[in-house]
Amino acid sequence: MATTQKVLGQLAPVAATLTDLYTVPSGGSAVASTLIATNRGTTATKIRVAVRVADAAISDKAYIIYDLNVPGNNGHVSTIGITLGSTDVVGVYSLSGNVSFNLFGAETT
Repeated sequence: MATTQKVLGQLAPVAATLTDLYTVPSGGSAVASTLIATNRGTTATKIRVAVRVADAAISDKAYIIYDLNVPGNNGHVSTIGITLGSTDVVGVYSLSGNVSFNLFGAETT
């Protein structure tokens, strides 16, 4: 098995839509170390981050960040250090659609 440190995902999702940022490859695993959410807009917005185990449907228990306020022209850095198993999915959401999400970590395949 090979482990690669890399950008796991980059995304600027549309407004108010939970969107998949990263899915662990089947049979693999990953450690997500840092998530950066950058609000490109001039006004504050809210973000959400969810982890869906084994690509399960979204549910309340999946959210690790919920309606966190990110000021305009600013960013939020989360050092998360979460372990992810095969086909786990990290999903992201922004109320305004002006947020770029970047997820960094190590993937084992």
